[in-house]
Amino acid sequence: MQKAVILVPLLVLGWTWTLEGLPVLPEPLYTTQENFDLARFLGTWHDIALASTCQHMQRHRADAAIGKLVLQRGTTEGKLKMTRTVLRHGTCKEMSGDYELTSTPGRFFYHVAKWGADVDAYVVHTNYNEYAIMIMSKEKSSGGKSTSLKLYSRTMTVRDTVLDDFKTLVRQQGMSDDTIIIKQNKGDCVPGDQVAEPSAQPEPQ
Repeated sequence: MQKAVILVPLLVLGWTWTLEGLPVLPEPLYTTQENFDLARFLGTWHDIALASTCQHMQRHRADAAIGKLVLQRGTTEGKLKMTRTVLRHGTCKEMSGDYELTSTPGRFFYHVAKWGADVDAYVVHTNYNEYAIMIMSKEKSSGGKSTSLKLYSRTMTVRDTVLDDFKTLVRQQGMSDDTIIIKQNKGDCVPGDQVAEPSAQPEPQ
């Protein structure tokens, strides 16, 4: 049943599947990291900063905490297992899912059931042991589209020069500096734990 949920939006978008089980997507929107090495890319990353045209993300910029993303090879051929933990509203939350590998190295597809959205993701720059920059093109089943850029680091910090490169890429995608969210280092968290945070006035929805 879950597989059917994933396939429906793919068929709507006109995507098909190869005999190897990899989705045949439209032509890439972005150029991925040259000679992308998946084995070196796997492991733990922290999302240091993001920029997005999605208004929902902008509404939560004030309390955005650095999250942890763990990528591992999945039990099914052609998939990666994704686990993300992040502190949100005083609670450490964990989310998991699958990244579909594609025929283009450094390009992944995944479906966000909560938002009914398909995400076409590209690793555009990485040196594997320090940082990675990804561009995500998201399309909801309702037709809404948005673009996000994310800066990942193997640690909770990143060099200023890397952050500057990220900001430059954001501008090259036609986004202003106002769309950039630098996340706060609130430390690692354990899923389910309650963490006391400074009280703040809720933002209007």
